[in-house]
Amino acid sequence: MTVLAHEASTGGPAPTRLGSVRALLAALLGFTVITVDVSAVNIALPYLHRDLGGGMAGLQWVVDAYTLMFAALMLSAGAVTDRVGPVRAYALGVVLFTVASLACAAAPVMPALIAARVLQGAAAALVMPASLALVRVAYDDAGARAHAIAVWTVGGSAAMALGPVAGGLLSEYAGWRWVFLVNVPIGILIVALLAGLRIRPVRRQVPLDLPGQALAVVALSALTYAVIEAGHTGWHASALLAGAASVSAAVAFVVVEGRSAAPVLPLGLLGRGRVMVALVAGFGINFGFYGGIFLLGLYYQQVRGWSGAEAGLMFVIPAVLTTGANVLAPRLAHAVGRRPLIVGGQLILAVAMLVLCPLTTSTPVWLVLVLLIPLATGGALAITVVTADLIDAVEPARVGVATGVLSTFRQTGGAIAVAVFGGLGAGATGFLTLSGMQACLLVGAVVLTLTALASTGGARRPSSST
Repeated sequence: MTVLAHEASTGGPAPTRLGSVRALLAALLGFTVITVDVSAVNIALPYLHRDLGGGMAGLQWVVDAYTLMFAALMLSAGAVTDRVGPVRAYALGVVLFTVASLACAAAPVMPALIAARVLQGAAAALVMPASLALVRVAYDDAGARAHAIAVWTVGGSAAMALGPVAGGLLSEYAGWRWVFLVNVPIGILIVALLAGLRIRPVRRQVPLDLPGQALAVVALSALTYAVIEAGHTGWHASALLAGAASVSAAVAFVVVEGRSAAPVLPLGLLGRGRVMVALVAGFGINFGFYGGIFLLGLYYQQVRGWSGAEAGLMFVIPAVLTTGANVLAPRLAHAVGRRPLIVGGQLILAVAMLVLCPLTTSTPVWLVLVLLIPLATGGALAITVVTADLIDAVEPARVGVATGVLSTFRQTGGAIAVAVFGGLGAGATGFLTLSGMQACLLVGAVVLTLTALASTGGARRPSSST
């Protein structure tokens, strides 16, 4: 997989300045939509539960059906982008995402919504690398391209932070279906921006590892099912069978990847210390951050009885802090070094889990906001540096592969957090309790402490090609 496609022209007109701006706007809108969707739905969950039922397990699958497909298919999405070209791949991903959003909004029952979320996640996996590839080929000048990528990156970070706010306001004042319907006009606008866009066709005949990709989907889905099922009903037959299926698929995945000429996950990458540090840290950061958002959305609405709008507004200040920490991280890394920031960011997130444990039904709002500071800043300080360190740890030809694998590990961390926290926090009742939330937060602190400790190792020099 090569997300960062080669920029050699295969003929056709060079992009104009207006065309480049249109391409950047289209890419930014799509990246924003799929990023907002990850966190906005968390705040809409109580409204979904009220209208569609499904219990806590159903709500967990609404989140994880999207996240899992996003995580697993990111392994091949870059290769698809290279094969068909960034404009076509991006347009296809946006159209599929828009159609899936309509299906989500129209879902009459929980299973239909979960099925539509699967399609949404698959489409998002294609939109993500294609949007970045589109920005790269739209700008010939290296300086202008670097500035455009910076805009794309900051826009995505801001969208991630503001997702809960949008989800809360839309759910409260327009209805939860509008969390999905709002994607439709944006998708139409993106397609309009892409129409007639004069961009050089950039395509490469990159092979696809379909067996490896299929096994990755099975392994991650079965693992998540096992964790969710065990959290609500215990380790009975269905959970055990799913766990066994996950292990079997994972073993088969390793065998297939070891024999594949073009694996979706080159196993040699996993033997590099700095690469493994980045992957473990990415998993831990998303486990803590997305797990925290999942818990807080339920805490505000199910424990404290606040409306979706009130719950969403509680994320405004944390959103500002998250965006600011993302911008500040490269400067801090220059001052103190990347590794201390990677480890320190995870430890800050671990502290964030612990300081939220004393929350009650009557904790003052100002104090809740103060206690959210570590959650808002810890992961944001670390993740930009994690990505930069990963890119430096591999040769240029494998940057796309490595960043795709990092995205998979990050999204898997978020999916596993939701799978664990839903059962541990609510059990069979379907409603979060304070004692359940505290148990989840303690688990989160332990996981983040372990990933932070693991991040202290790893070779510091770039590895040779494998």
